[in-house]
Amino acid sequence: MVIDFNTLYDLPKDMDRFFTGLLQSSGLGQRKTGYPLINVSETADSYVVDVCLPGVPAEELEITLAARSLIIKGERKAPEGRYYRQERSAGSFQRIISLNVPVERDSVTAKSENGIVRVTLPKSEEIKPRRISIG
Repeated sequence: MVIDFNTLYDLPKDMDRFFTGLLQSSGLGQRKTGYPLINVSETADSYVVDVCLPGVPAEELEITLAARSLIIKGERKAPEGRYYRQERSAGSFQRIISLNVPVERDSVTAKSENGIVRVTLPKSEEIKPRRISIG
């Protein structure tokens, strides 16, 4: 019996490939996210959506407030040049964030700073908590 020691060196790589493929096919080993990455938070008076868009000028974004959704559209242009490794994606994108609560549509604001676009959606007065005094 002849043992090929070169195949033993490939064993850890083969095992990694096997388990990575198994996890990806089951959906357990990956976190499915869209682009751009977003954070949605809440304050006492509003909902805040932070959108991570480094390298995308604010004037090239389209932010729309629909009936029950916040829609963010744009395009990240690929820089010219030859790459040895490219991990930043380029192309058109669209994110739709469902709004399950009413917001003050006329008071929505958006600001861009350091590659983060912050959309502030003030809560509608009808959903804000109201303290009731006992008489």
